[in-house]
Amino acid sequence: MIAVDVGFNDSVEEIRKYRKRLGITMPIVFDGDGALDAAFHVRVTPQHAVIGRNGRIQYVGHLADQRLDAALVAARMPAGNQDHGTAAATSRAVAARYYGMGDALPETTVRTLDGQAFHFREQGFKDPTVFVFLSPWCESYLATSRPEVSAGCRAAREQVSALYRNAGVRWLGVASGLWVTPGDLREYQQKYQINIPFTLDESGALFREFSVSNTPTIIVADAQGNIIHRMEAGQVQTLPEALQGL
Repeated sequence: MIAVDVGFNDSVEEIRKYRKRLGITMPIVFDGDGALDAAFHVRVTPQHAVIGRNGRIQYVGHLADQRLDAALVAARMPAGNQDHGTAAATSRAVAARYYGMGDALPETTVRTLDGQAFHFREQGFKDPTVFVFLSPWCESYLATSRPEVSAGCRAAREQVSALYRNAGVRWLGVASGLWVTPGDLREYQQKYQINIPFTLDESGALFREFSVSNTPTIIVADAQGNIIHRMEAGQVQTLPEALQGL
């Protein structure tokens, strides 16, 4: 049994405290770069992946129910009695792409909730671009358990709502796909009347490429498409000054 922390708004130190408080004895992996999250297509937590003695994934599920119990029993069978399947196992090495301070934005295009294409590098656009990485459930779900994180998410939302009308600035809200559907994102947008375009990062690719593990995170690119500012929860109050400087 191995536990995996998805590395979202978390730290190794916080996990150690949690492990000690609950008396957890199984090993815990901190998935800081989201690699395991991507490999197992995690969309909800908890997610159980049961791997048999033959090294093949036999079951993936969310609930602790009879199906999980049955999968655990089957996984204990000798490897020779387990179905090896007909398809040959393959592995694909995908080169990781990461974009940080000073890097040029990638030639990426995403679809917003209203179906429009948003080009990270817009031809002919001569003004800065602001990416707001967020989790729609951050304010409400974490209000009691992690009030400081919830407050940071609220402050970022209020800051963006106050600034989005700035002429000559492109905005894009990038919502994490963890525990979020397009309907959830639309509800969040309507509830708080946030008028910037949104895209749902269902696969988590954008969060990984920009090394975002804490929400909110705001990334600002200049008119040439180069990343020049990165702000997390405690720094979002500097966004007006950063935009004024541009």
